[in-house]
Amino acid sequence: MNHYKDTIRLGVPIMLGQLGIIVVGFADNIMVGHHSTAELAAASFVNNFFNLAFIFGMGFSYGLTPLIGRLFASGEREEAGAMLKHSLCINFVVGVLLSLCMLGLLTQLDALGQPRELYPYIIPYYILQLFSVVFAMLFNAFKQFSDGTTDTLTPMYIMLGANVLNIVGNYFLIYGHGGFPELGLTGAGISTLLSRVLTLVVFAFLFFRLQKYAAYRTGFRAAKVGRDSILKLVRLGLPVGFQMGVETASFSLSVIMMGWIGSTALAAYQVGGVITTLGFMLYYGIGAAVSIRVSNFSGNSDPREVRRAARAGFVIINACALCFVMFLLLFRSEIGYLFTPEAEVVRLVALFCWPIMLYQFGDGLQILYANALRGLADVHYMAKMAFVCHFGLALPIGYACGFLLDWGAIGVWFGFPVSLTVLGLLLARRFYRLTRG
Repeated sequence: MNHYKDTIRLGVPIMLGQLGIIVVGFADNIMVGHHSTAELAAASFVNNFFNLAFIFGMGFSYGLTPLIGRLFASGEREEAGAMLKHSLCINFVVGVLLSLCMLGLLTQLDALGQPRELYPYIIPYYILQLFSVVFAMLFNAFKQFSDGTTDTLTPMYIMLGANVLNIVGNYFLIYGHGGFPELGLTGAGISTLLSRVLTLVVFAFLFFRLQKYAAYRTGFRAAKVGRDSILKLVRLGLPVGFQMGVETASFSLSVIMMGWIGSTALAAYQVGGVITTLGFMLYYGIGAAVSIRVSNFSGNSDPREVRRAARAGFVIINACALCFVMFLLLFRSEIGYLFTPEAEVVRLVALFCWPIMLYQFGDGLQILYANALRGLADVHYMAKMAFVCHFGLALPIGYACGFLLDWGAIGVWFGFPVSLTVLGLLLARRFYRLTRG
């Protein structure tokens, strides 16, 4: 029973912080969608591609969590502070590289075959997202450091506060209330950029001012950035970033297929993407808590408790998945109206909910065991299997169902139930093989 309590204690703040992100995603899309359907379609294109950068970056930063978890469990506070300094340095470099990659993608916009009437909305919003990547990466370093020390409340409060600011900014900048100019989707981009800058500034301020971080600050200030620690973070972070990145890439590449079908399908795909991310972030909150607990028990060489921690996470995640599926079952026909008054978009969203419901348990399974393996610092296998499942199963099946079988927009979704469930089973098998006691 303690495993359930401790997992929930650690996981709920992470879930709430992640849900705050989803609430902002809902608010962004609701406000933008009611401003114009064309802007909602443009947001779909941009957000799906930037999700690839942000999710890869978040995954890369996760390499810090098991390292901090083990140092924290053994009481090595100064060493943990030194590792944070290394993480900030490498996350900054990765943030710059991701920004350059995304800038290169913008120059190839014509090659992606998207509706040209969306370009005036896509380009300014894309550029604003581009500027926020480095700030998000630096915040990730602080967040994973805090999670590794079992303090999941501080990041939650910071993220929720920034999310409130984002929604308020949307109100003024999208519609032009309070004397501000009416900027539509561009206004949403400005508000998002400001909120991401704020999260970094607030967390850095707390770290360098609060007494509870004093021992960590000592190690942080004394540390000289060294090759060995950087390589350790890269060896752990790169496979996790790759694993999360290829999953996001499969969704992002699917948005190109939706663009081939038309703006209505693209707008509905954006709504479906926001809906499915709600479940994803719920499961990831619990998965992150399992990763923290697994890293602590692994540091104490206790494989039996490692397995118990994973089993508790399995039960909690499946309970969340069941609740989410019931929610979609009840409200699939109406949920689209939150985002747009366009009846055809709402009809497609209701249709998309069926394949979304199909893969919830598989998604929860792969998230749980990916995080459990991350807690064991075993990350290369899951990166390879993620590539095989997402590019070898999700995209080909989605293309075949959508275009070869002529199922249309809903067919593009049908690769995900197969790929996510197969990946979850493979990762579960790997975890239990490694933790045999």
